[in-house]
Amino acid sequence: MKTDYIIVGCGLAGIAFCEELKANNKTFFVFDNNSQTSSSVAGGLYNPVILNRFTKVWRSREQLDLALPKYKILENKLNNRLDYSIPINRLFHYEKEQKTWLKALKKPELAEFMSVDFKPNTNANINAPLGFGEVLHTGRIDTKTLVLKYKKQLKDNQLFSTELFEYNSIINNKNSVTYKDIEAKHIVFAEGYGLKENPFFNNLPLDGLKGEYITVKAPDLNLTKIVKSSIFIIPLGNDLYRIGATFEKVEKTNTITESRKLELVEKLAKITSAKFDVVNHTAGIRPTVIDHKPLVGQHKTHKNYYVLNGLGARGVMIAPYVAKALFNLIENNIALNLEINSNRFNKV
Repeated sequence: MKTDYIIVGCGLAGIAFCEELKANNKTFFVFDNNSQTSSSVAGGLYNPVILNRFTKVWRSREQLDLALPKYKILENKLNNRLDYSIPINRLFHYEKEQKTWLKALKKPELAEFMSVDFKPNTNANINAPLGFGEVLHTGRIDTKTLVLKYKKQLKDNQLFSTELFEYNSIINNKNSVTYKDIEAKHIVFAEGYGLKENPFFNNLPLDGLKGEYITVKAPDLNLTKIVKSSIFIIPLGNDLYRIGATFEKVEKTNTITESRKLELVEKLAKITSAKFDVVNHTAGIRPTVIDHKPLVGQHKTHKNYYVLNGLGARGVMIAPYVAKALFNLIENNIALNLEINSNRFNKV
């Protein structure tokens, strides 16, 4: 079998790159053994404001302008709703936070994303005496449905394999790579935290930050907007809410833990007086980088090998942006922004 690309990994990064290839009439084959779960279990939020510091996400307008039309296209292709546009209400704990919000509003790059007026709390089941600041142009992508449906579509079209990818089975040719019975012009590694096992890119400073989420059923909570406090409360419909996330730097498995579940339950109980039952509990490892920028680029020695990784907690927004950047590097020889170029660490 001959193809233009082999892609290893089918999370948000891999899917975004597949879509970029489709849009440009390139062929590909995907490997994913379901070992990485961060894209599937994520909250899936797109949010242009860092709500702990009230600062703008890097290139947020560019990312949103590219990402949202892409997800609309995917909704049509997969015949499933994916994009739920919904404001985020940042719960104020102190008057100092309100003052910081008002100060941030004076920055031109933030003004379009933050409401001028504070929103009073009208929900008797939410503890928010100082009200909220509303973030605009935000929402949620149903990443679980996206990943499941996209993999199924690839499988139905015989473009997908769940077998464990064997790095030592790659053969370098002059202008291509061969993997078993597949010959491709390029290979792109988008394995998320699985990159740690990749002998070609595992010396990049990719770290893993484990996150756990619970889903609760709370018939009396009656939230229609996302609430951000010490946790996110994300309405899913049918009285269900995604609650998250935790941050674990040491333990790096997809195993759920009772202690983290209890942590989320306790934090939720401080925000709401509504009764709730935990109906689901998930975990995944976010691929993070020390400077909070993605890892995108070409291997210094193996010129047909590329990396697309390190999307962290903002994969929904940034995946289409970095996928397009990598495609333009490979096919159009357009240099990468130095801030995302994996060679900035000079370790490849």
